[in-house]
Amino acid sequence: MLKLINNLINKPVVSLRSGTAIATINTPLINPDNLKIEGFYCSDNFHNRTLILLYSDIRDFNGIAYFVNDTDALSEPDELVRLRKIIEAGWDLGGKPVYTVSKQKVGKVNDYAVEVETMYIQKLYVSQTLLKNFKLTSLSIDRSQVQEITDKRIIIQDLVANSQITATVAA
Repeated sequence: MLKLINNLINKPVVSLRSGTAIATINTPLINPDNLKIEGFYCSDNFHNRTLILLYSDIRDFNGIAYFVNDTDALSEPDELVRLRKIIEAGWDLGGKPVYTVSKQKVGKVNDYAVEVETMYIQKLYVSQTLLKNFKLTSLSIDRSQVQEITDKRIIIQDLVANSQITATVAA
C-alpha cells in the first residue's frame, strides 16, 4: 500500500514490552542509491536525543503508531556502521529539483509516496514552475522513470506526449 511521507512521520514509537511511547518519528533516512527508506530519525522521549529506528526493527505500523520490541530498537547514529555513509550525507528528497535527461527543468519534489511493505519510494510528486503550469497541479513521477539521482538533482526520462512512459498529472 502506498502512503504519502507525511502519513509516516510525526508518529509515536511504542514499546511492546512496556506499552508506552518511547520516541517520536521525525524524518526518514533515505538511501539515495535505491530510494529506500532505511529507517527514521526519532526524538527519544526520555533523554531528549536523536536516535535512529531501522525499518527492520519495526514490528508493526497501524497508521497511528510504530511498534517495536523495546528501547533496544532505537540506535545511536554512530552505532550504525553499515549506514554511516548515508547518515553522513544527510540526503533529503523534499525540495530536490527534477530535470529530464535532456536537461529540461521539470520542477521540485514537494511530496512522495512510499510502499509501506518494502519502504521503497514509488512515486515522486513534483510541483512545476509557475510559468509552466498555471493550474498549479503536480506531476506524478514513477520510480521507473528515474534515471539518475545526484546530491543536487533528480534526473528523469524525457517527458514526451506520445512516449510509452509519461508522467501522470495529479490534481
